[in-house]
Amino acid sequence: MTRKPHAAATLHAHGILDIATSAQAAEAPRPIGGPFAFALFASGIIGIGLLAISVLAGSSAYALGEALGWTTGLSRAPLDAKAFYGAIAAATPIGTGFNFAGIDPVKALFWCAVVNGVVAVPLMATMMVMASQTKVMGRFVLPGPPRAMGWLCTGVMATAVGIMFVTW
Repeated sequence: MTRKPHAAATLHAHGILDIATSAQAAEAPRPIGGPFAFALFASGIIGIGLLAISVLAGSSAYALGEALGWTTGLSRAPLDAKAFYGAIAAATPIGTGFNFAGIDPVKALFWCAVVNGVVAVPLMATMMVMASQTKVMGRFVLPGPPRAMGWLCTGVMATAVGIMFVTW
């Protein structure tokens, strides 16, 4: 069986070591796509964008709806979940507006990843505590080996965040 090279290995082999701007990201597929690099990059960005719009708007509406006690769910009729569908309708142009706000998308992705990594630690710890309590989980309490793995993963994540802060 032959192994296909990963994109990072291919880009590294062609001297592309650091992608810091959108223009550099658009040039990244050139070693693979040649003269079609721009079309390759553009089709990927458009496809991801179309997928992301619905996912981000929907997840934002779910989070807001659950936090505020709204009726939520795409299985519900729009008239039964007006605030939920309104949040989806509002999130779409707000998210699109960020495109015109002059924010560097590569830096925004970087900082989103940093924030997600830092916030993941207390969320993971909270989930592990809740999953270990009978009064929360009933008979579905997390058993020993998965509980140990969950705490190990939480510890690894906390260590990674700590190392990030120390070495920054």
